[in-house]
Amino acid sequence: MNLSKIFIGADHAGFNMKEKIKQFLLKHGYKVEDLSPEMVNGDDYPKHAFRVARAVRQNTNSRGILVCGSGVGMSMAANRIKGIRAVEAYDLYTAKMSRIDEDSNVISLRSRKFSESENTKILKAWLSTNFSNKKRHKRRIDELDD
Repeated sequence: MNLSKIFIGADHAGFNMKEKIKQFLLKHGYKVEDLSPEMVNGDDYPKHAFRVARAVRQNTNSRGILVCGSGVGMSMAANRIKGIRAVEAYDLYTAKMSRIDEDSNVISLRSRKFSESENTKILKAWLSTNFSNKKRHKRRIDELDD
């Protein structure tokens, strides 16, 4: 897959980590669109997740990255948008398998009690892993969208 663009967003809890991740992506040549460019104390994560998820849905061959305190809320919100398969990834295995089996198109990362190094390792694995394209996995993805 030729990745056309990465949409990135974060709430107040994930903002600083998002900035570090954005710099990592730009340094490695990715086209990045930041949909949460300003820090807003006390903002609510759903609006950021919805913004990124809708952008991914509307832009072929794109992916999304969300960052909040735990990664949980953002993932739950993004998965409310039809066609989005968001994963909370706390390890390499989850990141890779979400791509191989589910063709995840959004990853949700945590900023609290997790380092930039841990997040970038997970992100590298997620970005470099392709969907298997196996018939059974395609069927299951179709079931999710029904």
